[in-house]
Amino acid sequence: MIQATRTGLNKTMSRLTRTSLMLAAFFAVDKVLAVIRQILIARQFGLSSTLDVYNVANNLPDLLFALISGGAIAVAFIPVLSESLTLEGRKAAWTLFSRIANQALFVTFLLAVLTAIFAESLVGWELGIAPGFNRSQQDLVVELMRLNLIATIIFSFSGLVMAALQANQHFLLPALAPIFYNFGQIIGALVFAPETGLVIGGVRLPAFGLGIYGLVYGVIFGACLHLAIQIPGLIKYKFTWSPGFGLNDRYVHKVLKLLGPRLLTILIIQMIFIIRDNLASRLAEGAVSSLAYGWMIQQVPETIIGTAIGTALLPTLSEFVTKKDRENLKNTVERAMRVLIGLTVPIAVLLMIGLRPFLSTAFNFGESGTDLLLWVTRGYLVGLTGHCMLELAARVFYAEQDAIPPLIGALLNLTLYILVGSQLYKYLGAAGISLTDSIAFTSQAIFLIFILDRRWRITLNLRSTILRTTIAAIVGTIISFILFSYSGSNTYYPLVFGTIGMMIGGAVMLPFIWPEVKIILKL
Repeated sequence: MIQATRTGLNKTMSRLTRTSLMLAAFFAVDKVLAVIRQILIARQFGLSSTLDVYNVANNLPDLLFALISGGAIAVAFIPVLSESLTLEGRKAAWTLFSRIANQALFVTFLLAVLTAIFAESLVGWELGIAPGFNRSQQDLVVELMRLNLIATIIFSFSGLVMAALQANQHFLLPALAPIFYNFGQIIGALVFAPETGLVIGGVRLPAFGLGIYGLVYGVIFGACLHLAIQIPGLIKYKFTWSPGFGLNDRYVHKVLKLLGPRLLTILIIQMIFIIRDNLASRLAEGAVSSLAYGWMIQQVPETIIGTAIGTALLPTLSEFVTKKDRENLKNTVERAMRVLIGLTVPIAVLLMIGLRPFLSTAFNFGESGTDLLLWVTRGYLVGLTGHCMLELAARVFYAEQDAIPPLIGALLNLTLYILVGSQLYKYLGAAGISLTDSIAFTSQAIFLIFILDRRWRITLNLRSTILRTTIAAIVGTIISFILFSYSGSNTYYPLVFGTIGMMIGGAVMLPFIWPEVKIILKL
């Protein structure tokens, strides 16, 4: 019996490995495209007030998307949809999907209209989005934000399609969707925004001359692509639409019951981004954009590692919960946690030491702009491990259909962000805000892991992992710092020496974290 259980676990973990690696690969492509997109935008607009306005204008539309389908419903939806699919079949699951999608589209449209109506007040209010901006900047924020709401409505359905396909254990098209979204945004930066057609490979591209508005039209175009690429998945799994909200359906009740705390959790998390830009709008020009770019850079390893593993695990964890297979649930989570710690600590250290030549070469912000972005990014990287652990820990609770601990953790996060951030930004500027992010999100992750430990003692085997990764970080830091110091004094090849330094530093760290690497290979 025990052997059969282990065999089943190994088969499951083998599938999880393949899924995680596939997602990591696609997420890596997505993040590379995102970095290219941001480089194109940066070289057109620089760390300017116009780019600050564009980044701030995304806040409320992003909040609506995260609440309706990007984070709240999707994570609350997948465990219940998986349960419906397992117990009652695909037809019943699609009925449930239709009812939740109908509700989501209705609510999204209503909130988008209200946001558009009250946009001016939401932007200029002292506790709003950008009280530190001047009047002309605030007016531009309002215009861009209203335009961006079109993409939000499209995403409200597309995000649910992602969740539905993932519940069906189909990850390919949902993984491709963000890549196509980036293609749309890149077209916005290359074609819609420029006044003069850019020349690439001897070919001059058309130019619409829309300026900063072109970036928003790129977002809308990308949202359409995000949805379109997933439609074949709906066809494959024989999606059929059903009218109505299904408010008397027991599975709908389960989703809504789980959704309430999840909505509050996502609202709190998104409020953190609004608070971030509220504080940054009071700093010098470029602070908002440097925080947006630093967050994007930190999100590259966070998404490739934390989000990929968390996304791949959620449907399987939900199955374990439905089948009441607590032993496999515990073993799966514990091994995933070891992998997250073993990979993210060395990566964060290497990036903090060796990132400067890459930032200087890619963004061309000048000496002061590069320094600002470097310190902001370092502040975010302090919390890389915490962010990745949070990706997994929160999903365990949602797999159990228990949304209360993540909600309490989010409240802890918000409280720390306000208390710490309102002070650090005065002394450390934008870097103080990114460091606040690391402190708050890591504290939230530790809180959730503590609860998991009390329930299942999941953290029992993490001490050796933490010790070895700490040693790896110290040794790798010393060696990498020596190499990076030499590269910094080399006028001609800082990027080359920086790359070599990171590679050597990573190679030195590898033996220390090899047990965690082997876990990946055996998953």
